[in-house]
Amino acid sequence: MAYFKSTDELEVIQGPACIHLRSKGMYITGRMDPHEDAEIGDGYCWCNRTQNVLGPDDGLVDRPQCQAGRECYQEVL
Repeated sequence: MAYFKSTDELEVIQGPACIHLRSKGMYITGRMDPHEDAEIGDGYCWCNRTQNVLGPDDGLVDRPQCQAGRECYQEVL
């Protein structure tokens, strides 16, 4: 059986993330590109406004969910 990484099945998210989304990988590379930075950090995300895994709307904070259409979303300038 061939080895494959679990990231091989992940969908690449299109569009900008919320300006308040933070991750460990972002602080290592200085950017938040889910395709290029998939191997960096542990995937743990938090909201910079709440400092928690829950956003201001009490929804879970992660890259697929923190994008346009969410009540608390703010576009990157």
